[in-house]
Amino acid sequence: MDQGELFPNEAGVRPAPPLATRMRPKKFDDLVGQRRVVDVLRQLTQSGHLPSIVLWGPPGSGKTTLAGLLSTETKARMVTMSAVTAGVADLRKAVAEAAVHQRAGLRTVLFIDEIHRFNKAQQDAILPHVENGTVTLIGATTENPSFEVIAPLLSRSRVFRLEALDRDELKRVVERGLGELNATIGTDAMDALLEASRGDARVALNGLEASAALAGSDEISLEHIERALQERHLLYDRAGDQHYDIVSALIKSVRGSDPDAAVYWLARMLEAGEDPLFVARRLVISAAEDVGLADPQALQIAIAAQQAAHFVGMPEAVLPLTEAALYLALAPKSNSALTSYGAARELIEETGNEPVPLHLRNAVTGLMRSMGYGRDYKYAHDFEGGVANQVHMPEKLKKRKVYTPGPRDGKGGK
Repeated sequence: MDQGELFPNEAGVRPAPPLATRMRPKKFDDLVGQRRVVDVLRQLTQSGHLPSIVLWGPPGSGKTTLAGLLSTETKARMVTMSAVTAGVADLRKAVAEAAVHQRAGLRTVLFIDEIHRFNKAQQDAILPHVENGTVTLIGATTENPSFEVIAPLLSRSRVFRLEALDRDELKRVVERGLGELNATIGTDAMDALLEASRGDARVALNGLEASAALAGSDEISLEHIERALQERHLLYDRAGDQHYDIVSALIKSVRGSDPDAAVYWLARMLEAGEDPLFVARRLVISAAEDVGLADPQALQIAIAAQQAAHFVGMPEAVLPLTEAALYLALAPKSNSALTSYGAARELIEETGNEPVPLHLRNAVTGLMRSMGYGRDYKYAHDFEGGVANQVHMPEKLKKRKVYTPGPRDGKGGK
């Protein structure tokens, strides 16, 4: 008995499925986006050979839809389970049923949504049945399968990378939804819906349906979109000027030791839907470029924030990212890493490929030793203070300097 039968409405009629489900494409030609992947998958189905597949991509990019199309096109029986709720017992039951159908000549596609949520034991349980062909696995994941899917299973599957729908593709999906709902939408409302959906077709269609319900027979307005999505539309285009202007403001606020502005611009980015790992990468760069040797711990804090943001995801990722932004803004500043590398690069451009001094070369053969490689090299740890009096730069550059100490280098913190 399904949930619709357990909890029928007063009229005894099941509610219609969400718009995103009703509009799920029934053939490859109806699918919006992912043309490169679709072309390959179409060829596979036409050849009659469907290998096990891992579909890797962001939410709403078409993973579930593609799994259904592949099953339909190859006339296979499709069994769907979510790695969030399914366990080994569910897998064994699905495999046992697949074996029965296999003897009757019917192929079974086992679609596992969020396969990255399965632990190693659960993934191991699938492996032998994929190997012997009892099931054809189609796994869907938003995480890099290289890290989240066990190597034996990954080696027996083809990985297809899906991309978030771009603005034009998402607009085509919304326009189809408007036709399905017999609704109209204002320009500002369309822009807000596309931006808030962030390339996710499911979010766009569900948001459209909720907005249309609020609008009734009226045109869908920006207010309807904001009420339906429960968020205010922020002017922020991740591919346009606002993206670059705001991230520039964030980094310059950190560099300028302004913690209030740093957190404000950080929040502007995250609240508008920016990828938290993009923000984390910028903070890591700033830790090395702007804080540097004035407080070497800053880089550790930024790296830890990146790892924590990846581990916990949004919305909790805002906490380690805010901690890092505040730490960097409050830390003493030194750009000696930036200036030193720049000076080294200029020196290389000026002098070309100067040879490595013989005493620094690696003498791995007798011939090299006979040619003087490694001769007279002084092992620094054998000398007082761990410093040997020897030249490490190329001979012609031994008097040239690259590193200019910053006034706060080596302070080790605040």
